[in-house]
Amino acid sequence: MKIPSFCTSPGRAGRLRRVLLAMAAVVVLLAAGVVGAAWYLIDYALCPTNIYTDQRRAWADMDALYPGLQAWGDSLRKAGVLRDTTLTALDGTTLHALYAHAPVPTHRTALLVHGYGSCAVGMMHLGRMYHRDFGVNILLPDLRHSGLSGGDHIQMGWLDKDDVELWADQCPLLFGDNATVVVHGVSMGAATTAMLSGDSNQPPCIQLYVEDCGYTSVMDQFRKELAEQFSLPAWPLLPLASRLCKWRYGWSFEEASAVPGVRKSRGPMFFIHGTADKYVLPWMGDSLYAAHPGPKARWWVEGAAHAKSYAHDPELYAKKVRRFLLNEHFL
Repeated sequence: MKIPSFCTSPGRAGRLRRVLLAMAAVVVLLAAGVVGAAWYLIDYALCPTNIYTDQRRAWADMDALYPGLQAWGDSLRKAGVLRDTTLTALDGTTLHALYAHAPVPTHRTALLVHGYGSCAVGMMHLGRMYHRDFGVNILLPDLRHSGLSGGDHIQMGWLDKDDVELWADQCPLLFGDNATVVVHGVSMGAATTAMLSGDSNQPPCIQLYVEDCGYTSVMDQFRKELAEQFSLPAWPLLPLASRLCKWRYGWSFEEASAVPGVRKSRGPMFFIHGTADKYVLPWMGDSLYAAHPGPKARWWVEGAAHAKSYAHDPELYAKKVRRFLLNEHFL
């Protein structure tokens, strides 16, 4: 049998080898580029410079949005009502929170969970609503990598739910053995609230939930942000970044979903979402509301932007939340 000449030509074989090596180099470079981009995505999204370690700046920023809030907070501080507390998480991380007893002793407590890029002080406008207007105790934790809490990255609600449960465990110690808790979260804090609502490990003192503009899952939210901020498709970057996050921090984007928690929710939930929310889109609120087995209520705030439902109409917001709490015999 005659062997084809291209198989025996040293020149052609050398050229073929060089082409294959060049192609392999391109593949390696592309793979390295995707891995590098995925690693950058994790750092960009989860490891920003620690947020609001300067508490005076946090108070000043909130007072600019809600005039008089800082004076109210200062008055509580001077009276010895608003205090700092810390606890040590299971992994040794120090977690910080603010808390205040109600003007009249009560077992009712609001555990308020802030959003991405914020801190405990960022929930003080709702703290004032619950404390001053509703007459309940308030507990406002700094989530990890925010405010005065430790932690090497933002957990996007998934592992934060475990820390919030630890804080709920403190409520009987802080506010009395019969403490009952409403968990009220905004944005990432709302996703945290939804994720923990069906968790079997949550303490029995948690009775109900308020979910204000939370996302359905980290994967859904990151997919949207990747397209809008960087004009990039989700594949292959997000799946790879998710695997790297699992290796680096112990959780993946896929598992960090609020929908399964809401489906198994242990108590009544009030859903709030602004119709003009361009960051966490209203369809996510629709999906979470549909997943909850009930009892449940919803309020879609016409014209409100992301996390601005309270600012859009503070009196109506307080009225709606109060009605939900009254209907569920919390107030």
